Amino acid sequence: MPKWKKQHAATQQIDLLLFDQFSGHCLANTVEPLRAANGFAGRDLYSWRFLTLSGAPAVSSAGMEVIAQRALARAEGDMLIAMPSYGYLRHATDATARGLRAAAARYRVMAGFDTGAWLLAAAGLLTGYRATIHRAEMEEFTDCFPEVDASQQRYLWDRDRLTCSGAMSAFDSILDMIGQQHGQALRLDVADLFMSADPEPTSGNNLSGTPLRSTTVARAVKVMEDNLENPLPLTDVARQTGRSLRELARRTQAELGVTPQGLYRHFRLKRAKRLVLETEYSVAEIALRCGYENPSALTRAFRTEFQTTPRQLRSARR
Repeated sequence: MPKWKKQHAATQQIDLLLFDQFSGHCLANTVEPLRAANGFAGRDLYSWRFLTLSGAPAVSSAGMEVIAQRALARAEGDMLIAMPSYGYLRHATDATARGLRAAAARYRVMAGFDTGAWLLAAAGLLTGYRATIHRAEMEEFTDCFPEVDASQQRYLWDRDRLTCSGAMSAFDSILDMIGQQHGQALRLDVADLFMSADPEPTSGNNLSGTPLRSTTVARAVKVMEDNLENPLPLTDVARQTGRSLRELARRTQAELGVTPQGLYRHFRLKRAKRLVLETEYSVAEIALRCGYENPSALTRAFRTEFQTTPRQLRSARR
């Protein structure tokens, strides 16, 4: 995986190169987690544009027309995602290959989603790389591109290349990218919004190569989320997972990058933020509902987490 900008640095520019017959499902599963991450973070972590080779609109497999914001030749950014989906062979032209090879000099990461890996391979951009593609195309892909180290995975990062096998794995790859760049707590927020369960851990399924949530951590998360109004001592949380507090701390730190205390605080403050934005409860009432002794304690923690106070956030909403 490439070395990304620091957590609080500039907005990442993600461009989606669409072709006629692209999958609307794959497109939504790529863009929606980025939108959600921006919403939870309260700032633009990511921006995205829709591109085509010529700048003309693209029409999805379901007849949805998407207006291109610019032609590929006029775009540059952090990641370019080729998304041909259905009918990809008719898009594997010399013009497409030339456009992708030129774009590789303007983007830090080149990605192929669904059948997009075929276009990257045809352009010579996966030579010597590990890559995956939709399972229905894997046998022919392997035969046509022996120079690519093809493997049937949900998605694969190899240095400055990302490939994934379909619409659902597009969501998984973007979700884990969010976690790697901006922390696993944000990743959990986005997954929870879409009620997404983590995929079963298999080699290559995430950016770090290891499962991001073990059964122990998943149990701890559930215990914490079930006890926000009256927070449990962390020793009780650990006991309900069947682990010692020290072992739970080791696992949450390794898998989510936070301590159990920090994770519990995050869930309480996330609930507080939702109540501030979606209800008319007083700050004192919200503090009680989120396990804080008084409004001042909530406000201090809220400011540290979100760089604003509950009252300021509510005023900005109106």
